[in-house]
Amino acid sequence: MINVALVDDQQLVRQGIAGLLSLSEDLSIIWQAENGEDAQQQLLQNEQQPDVMLLDIRMPKLNGIELVKVLRAQGNTLPILMLTTFDDSELFLQSLQAGANGFLLKDVSLDKLVNAVKILADGGFVAEPVVMKQLNKGLADMPVIEDLTEKERQILKLVAGGFSNKEIASSIFLAEGTVKNHVSNILAKLNTRDRTRAVLIALNQGLV
Repeated sequence: MINVALVDDQQLVRQGIAGLLSLSEDLSIIWQAENGEDAQQQLLQNEQQPDVMLLDIRMPKLNGIELVKVLRAQGNTLPILMLTTFDDSELFLQSLQAGANGFLLKDVSLDKLVNAVKILADGGFVAEPVVMKQLNKGLADMPVIEDLTEKERQILKLVAGGFSNKEIASSIFLAEGTVKNHVSNILAKLNTRDRTRAVLIALNQGLV
């Protein structure tokens, strides 16, 4: 059973998503929150922690992207799926840079949403095809890249989660300098100097 937390300031939308997810025998909504600040309190107060958080982007008090930044700064590795009504590539980039693990539109089908939650729970990454299509226009002329090693793929997934070299080193039991070298090799293989662009290229190529 995958424990899910749901954060959305629109009560009807939140209850609607919760109702749909409750139809799946594999998922359980353990708590709901109406904004980022409320979600922070829920994380602190509830002994049972979620395996995946579904998070609206546009909310009062503390929006979704701001909450992701706060959690990642605290070293919280909780997989986070951003949900939005806007197919905005800029919002996707901001979510990616903040450390989100997925990005879907709210009009997604139940099967697709459940599958996305399962992918994140297994350490994967999910991106809205419509948004990826917008971003891929800038990557269309990208040359064929070298294959990444299994270790580099593992590290790239953590980079996609918004984690620093130090946090990655701690999670996979490597020296920070070793992780830094791996990241440098990854960027070289992907022909870029930017970590966010590296993740976009990896998504484009199906590497993560």
